[in-house]
Amino acid sequence: MSIRARRTALSVAILGCGLVAVSSAPAEERSADERLARLRSRFATVDGIRVHYKDAGKGRDAVVFVHGWSCDLSFWRFQVPDFEGRAHLILVDLPGHGKSDKPQVAYSPDLFARALDAVLRDAGVEGAVLVGHSNGTPVIRQFYRLFPGRTRALVIVDGGLRPFWKDRAQFDSFVARFRGSDYRAQAGQLIDGMTATTRAELREGIKAIMLSTPQHVMISSFAEIGDARLWEADPIKVPVLMVLAKQPFWSEEYEAFVRGLIPDLDYHVMDGVSHFLMMDKPDAFNALLAGFLKKQGRLK
Repeated sequence: MSIRARRTALSVAILGCGLVAVSSAPAEERSADERLARLRSRFATVDGIRVHYKDAGKGRDAVVFVHGWSCDLSFWRFQVPDFEGRAHLILVDLPGHGKSDKPQVAYSPDLFARALDAVLRDAGVEGAVLVGHSNGTPVIRQFYRLFPGRTRALVIVDGGLRPFWKDRAQFDSFVARFRGSDYRAQAGQLIDGMTATTRAELREGIKAIMLSTPQHVMISSFAEIGDARLWEADPIKVPVLMVLAKQPFWSEEYEAFVRGLIPDLDYHVMDGVSHFLMMDKPDAFNALLAGFLKKQGRLK
């Protein structure tokens, strides 16, 4: 296999990408955009960094949506129409992303987890069901490690609980592609691979937002997930919903692995979706999430 082919395979593995078409109609997108725009914006602070979030509803517990690498809270806009008014919703721009501050710091899952804690405190929330997409998965898992008493449940959306790379050298080689002056072109190739068969309008929007992420944030937020401590196989003792896009990386062996970590696991693999499955087939994804939240007594 060529170096380029190996890098492509690794990038797909790290981000958990399936490559198939989407189904959201433009009218649905406009409605979701409008609903998201109407939600009130607020800011919390962690380590002097302002963290932007959208807050809808009331209650001492909330469902908190956490985006992945180089994304922002708008990637959850198709969930707002179905869940607004049925639960207290919080959508977060992690530090370095969206409308949050973007200083030159280490963008680690630990920082992100503490940012979520700052958001919850600012919103007056005691406990949360955390929904994490892609590289948001190590973030919500780290939140659970740091704040187990505040974690009601986790929802893992096409993200992994163990590293996808064979060794540190392979991982460092992958991250290095974003360190040069051509980082936008490199990131663009990665995004194109994730959205190769996504409907054009949605694909263009995804790419535009991800490429707006500053280079130092792109590099650091990827490099920091190479910390082996994040991938320790410690058990997760809260209920977990796992929704994955069908692809070879999510094998029967992987399912057995995660079931060994999580006694209370609701495991689903969706077909006909890309890495951004919550945007590709929001009705199907939202039905799974609603069923889980109802089971946990977290949804009206």
